[in-house]
Parts: sequence; structure tokens; C-alpha cells
Amino acid sequence: MTATVIDGKTTAADVLATVKAATDKLVARTGVTPGIAVIIVGEDPASQAYVRSKGRRAEECGFKSETHRLPADTPEADLLALIDRLNRDDSIHGILVQLPVPDHIDEGKVIQAVDPDKDVDGFNFVNVGRLVTGQLGEAFVPCTPAGSMVMLRRALGKSDLSGLNAVVVGRSNIVGKPMASLLLAANATVTTAHSRTRDLPGLCRSADILVAAVGRPEMIRADWVKPGACVIDVGINRVPAPEKGEGGTKIVGDVAYDECAEVAGSITPVPGGVGLMTVAMLMASTLASACRVAGVEPPTY
Repeated sequence: MTATVIDGKTTAADVLATVKAATDKLVARTGVTPGIAVIIVGEDPASQAYVRSKGRRAEECGFKSETHRLPADTPEADLLALIDRLNRDDSIHGILVQLPVPDHIDEGKVIQAVDPDKDVDGFNFVNVGRLVTGQLGEAFVPCTPAGSMVMLRRALGKSDLSGLNAVVVGRSNIVGKPMASLLLAANATVTTAHSRTRDLPGLCRSADILVAAVGRPEMIRADWVKPGACVIDVGINRVPAPEKGEGGTKIVGDVAYDECAEVAGSITPVPGGVGLMTVAMLMASTLASACRVAGVEPPTY
């Protein structure tokens, strides 16, 4: 058996095309242009690159896009004041604070300062509560698990996962826990596994849907995978790559892709999989926020 590759590039492009078309229609019908504001504090190169990517995608989708670049020594009070101003700005429908923030700023306080109805990252406690209680029509969901669910539904060809066993390896607030909640909402039977789970390989072998979000390079091996399972690899790990010369590195997932692809029914690659969906789903959430303000039903993906 050779698994079907769940292509993140194609899926993300399809989501973004849907967002662009729906944005054009929203502006024409209501005059509401989705607006997103991204805040970055400091000069971390990876964060800067990610923020630039978000800005480009927002403009491509027809959004109003703002990027607020603050120096690393910005006082916490100044950052909170900026968030408060954006909360009150009716032209902004999504606010994202690029994490991590410098150590002198309380990350938790910053996250909770964002208006839940503009919290397109889905990290505010209000959105966490909405997700856990199944209020998906009102919740903003963290973008990585949201994108994983789009890929999963398309791979399986259905939205109702009744009768399927799902195992999520990882219990982070950003991926593992919200992913488990989304799978439960889709009627899967869900187990959340972690570092203290007994017989983790055996548990993974019981999964019709296996989500790896643990941050350990190629931890999931072929003999952990149930034949025909759908494998979603959320991991992004940089490891040495001697074949690229001295100091060379490469990106791998939490799944040993080559061997697991011989067992699984479908699988996401790394790179080229879930990672490409994150920005696409951020755009989708921002559009959804604008649609709510305008009283228009947002598109589905």
C-alpha cells in the first residue's frame, strides 16, 4: 500500500481562492472589507518572515491589512493600549499578536486583551470555551488544527467522522487540545495521548485517524500506524542533514514519512502539508469575522 498524499499546497490555494471570491462578493454586497491587524514586537527573523507572509496573503485576498512593528523594548502597557485601540476600530475584524513576545511582556495578558470576536488566532479563553462546548459557529479556532480538519475531511471525503477512532498525540493548547475538540465535534471517538501514555505505539495502531502534534522528529514509525489510516502530521522539526554539507539541515515532521506512507491510506507530507494551511485558515477566520459583522454567512471549506 502507498498512501495518498494530502497536498497542503493545493488545499491552501483552494481555501485562499474561496476566501478571495467571498471577499469580493462581501465588499460588493455590503461594502464591508475584511480588515486584519498583525502586531509584532521585536526583530526575530522567523517571526518577521511569517508576518510578511500574512500581510501578502491578506492583500491577495482583498483585505485591509495593517502591520504594527514595535521595538523589542516596547512597554507592556503600550502594547496593551495598541490592542485596545484595534479592538475599538470597526475597520479591523481580526487581530493577531505574533508570538513569542519579549520576556518582559506577559503573553497570557496580551492574548486575553484581544477582543474574542476579533481573536482570529483562537487563543482567548472565550474562544477556547466556545470550541470545547461545541459552539463552532461562534468560536474562532486555532489555525493549525482548523487547517488539519479541512485536510482530513477532504482526504476522507466526509465531514461526519462517526464510528472512526482518532488518536491525537500531543496535548498543547495550540494544537493538541483544540484538535481533539474538533474531532469530537465531528463525532469521532477521540483519545488524547502524550508523554505519559502507556503503550503509545499500540494506542496509535488503533487509530483510523492519527494526528501527530508532539514536536519530536519522526517519532511515529510505520509499525505505529494502522493499515489504511489517515495520518495528519503537524510537526515541524529542523534536524541535521549531512548530505547537504557541513551544518546542513532539513525540515521533518513528527512522522517517519517514507515508511509510514507505505502503511497509511492517506498522509500529509512535511514540508508541504499542514504548515501551508495555517495562514490560509487565518485569512478564512478574518473573513468569517467580517461576515458576522455584516450579517452574512461565511463560506465553508
